Amino acid sequence: MVQITDYKTYKREDGETFNVLVVQGGVEPVKSRKTGRTYLTAKTTRVSCTFDEPTCKSLIGTMLPGSIKKVDVEPYEFTIVETGEVVERSHRYEYMSEEEAIVKNNVIEMEEVL
Repeated sequence: MVQITDYKTYKREDGETFNVLVVQGGVEPVKSRKTGRTYLTAKTTRVSCTFDEPTCKSLIGTMLPGSIKKVDVEPYEFTIVETGEVVERSHRYEYMSEEEAIVKNNVIEMEEVL
């Protein structure tokens, strides 16, 4: 399960605005690479929607079936807002419904060998 924790409003280049919902997964223990100590975190991502601002506000706190999964992507630069540090990443987090997660976990990727 994931929970809608917030929403964000963005403006397109043409001036039109749209909203996205911020969803957060459950608490997960993670081991720090620097200290080796365990800390708790929760994966967060944004999901596009067609809702207006009042509807987005009313959805905060709603639980949805599914999870947030790490997905490999082409490398890109990302700025850590708190520190200003620019890092390169090759993944992002995506919300997946329970059905999507079942299909993705059960699909065998095939490679053609010549």
